[in-house]
Amino acid sequence: MAPSPSPSIFGHPSHRNLRLLTSFTDILKLVLYLILFLVPKQPVVSQSIIKNLPGFPGNLPFKLETGYVGVGYLEEVQLFYYFIESERSPKDDPLLLWLTGGPGCSALSALFYEIGPLTFNYANSSGNSPQLLINPYSWTKVANIIFLDAPVGTGFSYAKTSVGYNIGDLTSASQTYEFLRKWHLDHPKFLSNPLYVSGDSYSGMTVPIIVQIIYNGIKEGDVPLMNIKGYVLGNPFTDVKTDLNSRIIFAHREGLLSKQLYESTKINCKGEYMRPDTNNSLCMGDLEVVNKVNIILISRAWKKYICLKCWNQSVVHSLPKPIGHPSFLQGEHSMDVHLSTPQLLGQWCRVNVLSSNYNYLWSYIWANDQTVQKALNVREGTIKEWERCNSSFSSTYVHDIITSIDYQRNLTRITTYRALIYSGDHDMVIPYVGTQEWIESLGLSLSNDWEPWFVDGQTAGYNLMYSLKKYSLTYVTVKARGAGHTAPEYRPKECLAMIDRWFAYYPL
Repeated sequence: MAPSPSPSIFGHPSHRNLRLLTSFTDILKLVLYLILFLVPKQPVVSQSIIKNLPGFPGNLPFKLETGYVGVGYLEEVQLFYYFIESERSPKDDPLLLWLTGGPGCSALSALFYEIGPLTFNYANSSGNSPQLLINPYSWTKVANIIFLDAPVGTGFSYAKTSVGYNIGDLTSASQTYEFLRKWHLDHPKFLSNPLYVSGDSYSGMTVPIIVQIIYNGIKEGDVPLMNIKGYVLGNPFTDVKTDLNSRIIFAHREGLLSKQLYESTKINCKGEYMRPDTNNSLCMGDLEVVNKVNIILISRAWKKYICLKCWNQSVVHSLPKPIGHPSFLQGEHSMDVHLSTPQLLGQWCRVNVLSSNYNYLWSYIWANDQTVQKALNVREGTIKEWERCNSSFSSTYVHDIITSIDYQRNLTRITTYRALIYSGDHDMVIPYVGTQEWIESLGLSLSNDWEPWFVDGQTAGYNLMYSLKKYSLTYVTVKARGAGHTAPEYRPKECLAMIDRWFAYYPL
């Protein structure tokens, strides 16, 4: 909140001049607003309604819009989005902005593999012809969703100049806020819908910043005024030290590390596994043993999830770097948490515990098809190749912050927002034990203690609620026979029930 004006200033005989100056400043702001938002050299928002997509038979049974919004200096950054209206009540249901993690993972990854209305028909797909089918557990059943390719360089988003690709946490958050303002100006009928800024994995770093910027903008009178009600974070990477150190704790709890090895590592490393003292020979020795143990255990575990009978028998895949290995906790890729799950390097398919195929291969084939890009109205020649997660971000993206806890703590003090944080209970990338630790550090009051929640009479996980004045935070674990990184990919039915109940202010 801006400080109150000094009485001595407003009591001065020249206060009329001050008011004139303020009026002139307001006029100047209005002129700049008109220049930036209403009369750009090119349309700020270009959009298309998509009625058909390659691989899907007939017309789409939902409203899909794709487009670009120009942001940044002279709109040199063009952010691509997919907007899908709620299949229930577009004018009443919440509006979600969804940011996939990475950083640099495409919105299509969330749309196809997590919370979107389409997925791949693996049984009927072959060669270069991926087929699509409806996801019965899409969050668009209960919400309007903007799937945004952000930061620039993600998915189909691009920059007109090389300088435009200089991106980091703070720049990306600022550009996303600009995107939201311009998108709302072009879609005024959604201004009254409850807005939730949402995302998973690495978005745990940027979403709280965006929410803070929106809050500040409302206080400063930025137009249009958004009806923000809160934020949603799934399997969120929030604090470098807490989240990455918790991998060792989680590995022990899951039986991957013996009690003796865990206790020795904990004592010798003094609880610091992410950036251990390399001169501490006892600590480094323990971490080396942890590394060897996990190479074997994780490799065995992932064999259960690898289907060796894909159409290319020379299966090439990468396993996650073992927990406890110094390079895993310290290396240049340690911040790219969405990339630390097994990534596609060849033709393979991953199978979850219910034998539902999740094959990232099809998304590469489908999204790089020129017919598909034409159907989506992707601008020709703007990207070299679509990637599910942009690998170049490992060396080019600027990690401005190492924790978003301070932003979240500030939101608990100054807002009346709602927050939903959920974790897959078998997520080894961002373990729930670290998420619980930083939530407890916010200093909130416990409203509802740890209790199970159910879907179809079965335990789907556990939840608890915190509050501070009118701010509330609901924390949920998604269990249901194991959910990894990220939860909706593994347990879509349970996650749809979770988000539907939370939006409706129902107890889980």
